[in-house]
Amino acid sequence: MVGMGPRKPPSRRGSMADVPEDLKSQIKRLEELFTVPQEKLKEVTDHFISELAKGLSVDGGSIPMNATWCMNYPDGHETGTFIALDMGGTNLRVCEITLPEEKGEFDIIQSKYRMPEELKTGSAEELWEYIADCLQQFVEYHHEGEELDQLPLGFTFSYPATQEYIDHGVLQRWTKGFDIDGVEGKDVVPPFEAALKEKGVPIKLTALVNDTTGTLIASAYTDTMMKIGCIFGTGCNAAYMEHCGDIPKLAHLNLPKDALMAINCEWGAFDNEHKVLPRTQYDIVIDKESPRPGQQAFEKMIAGLYLGEIFRLVVLDLHKSNECSLFKDQDVSQLEKPYSLDAGFLAAIEEDPFENLSETHDMFKKKINIDATRPELELCRRLAELIGTRAARLSACGVAAIAKKKNLGECHVGADGSVFNKYPHFKARGAQALREILDWPEKTKRSEKDPIEILPAEDGSGVGAALIAALTMQRVQKGENWGIRDPKAILEAMKSAKK
Repeated sequence: MVGMGPRKPPSRRGSMADVPEDLKSQIKRLEELFTVPQEKLKEVTDHFISELAKGLSVDGGSIPMNATWCMNYPDGHETGTFIALDMGGTNLRVCEITLPEEKGEFDIIQSKYRMPEELKTGSAEELWEYIADCLQQFVEYHHEGEELDQLPLGFTFSYPATQEYIDHGVLQRWTKGFDIDGVEGKDVVPPFEAALKEKGVPIKLTALVNDTTGTLIASAYTDTMMKIGCIFGTGCNAAYMEHCGDIPKLAHLNLPKDALMAINCEWGAFDNEHKVLPRTQYDIVIDKESPRPGQQAFEKMIAGLYLGEIFRLVVLDLHKSNECSLFKDQDVSQLEKPYSLDAGFLAAIEEDPFENLSETHDMFKKKINIDATRPELELCRRLAELIGTRAARLSACGVAAIAKKKNLGECHVGADGSVFNKYPHFKARGAQALREILDWPEKTKRSEKDPIEILPAEDGSGVGAALIAALTMQRVQKGENWGIRDPKAILEAMKSAKK
């Protein structure tokens, strides 16, 4: 028909008509449990601001607010060839990045190596030896027959580390499923460099980088409006630039007050004291049964590692409840296994395009051997939406807190991570929460942009790490050696970078 305009997709709420009353009442209860209203978002954000400041103070707080010794944004004129190593939770990625004369450009070649599960709980020696092996393979493959001096390396070490120097870092605690004895509380660089030396790998660690700081720097390389870097993936974190004069815990170092320092917030630890976050009984169970109870309170509510587990606990609880008929007379043994469902499972439920949720039905049958009825699938669909929406809305509180603390009226936020990039509606839900927290007027036109936009980030663990290595070399050249333990060796590596 002419003039009817585009048809709207059928509302999911309309399909609740066939849902039995017991399931309907549970859906209502879950909505009350997982919905975060505007007032709560503002309360969380205000507490977040005070915790960011506390982390920068001499006494510190739950959020570590780690100094990174990355002391400027790139200007787009950085040049040279660098190796970048990213030690993630699943893969080890090695890149060679060339920053040419053209402003804001880069060339990259890369290889991925699987991070064997047994390494995550093995010995420190095995870990560093494996990483050195991968670097050796990479260099031999890409530089066969070449005489190489020490190539400069930016090492993305995405675990909370205290850095008194950019070329060293003391691991505070393992995250992402790693639990290797004898590494926490120690500098990770000497054993890593010893493993390289033993194998004769021609690489000099120039900068130990957190992936979030790398995300900030890589995004700022191509976009001057970029002021915050975030990761919303298996874990969650943020980084931004702070003036050294506003970091009381570094006052004793007499750094120039107007100099910039990238701060790696490690904000997964926000509200470990459980003062403001709207935790449910399911969040409490996840915390108690985790390897580190009482830690990473924020992360356990919004990060990809936990979303599927929250869903699993709720569904299992409803199955066992006397007030609800969910999956009655079904074998739920496969649902009993902790962490058997991941964020991808929830994403697939939300992405099911069919009104009868047939893809979700097939996935339940295949993945956990449950033959779910249509009303049961409707409840699961709504639950996935609620968990995903809560994660996105709470994540916006951290972004809003940094923006308010730094008086950023208008800026870009670079975000990376599987949840941000792949979880349906995460960006839109986060943007809506930002509007509510910061009281922006409703947009009147579709083309209008929000003052603060969260955009997909550039490659922080590759290009970002290389840029931070380049920025470190620039500082050494200028004699600005604050937070650099081995400037002489970095100068030597610089010669290789520029060849």
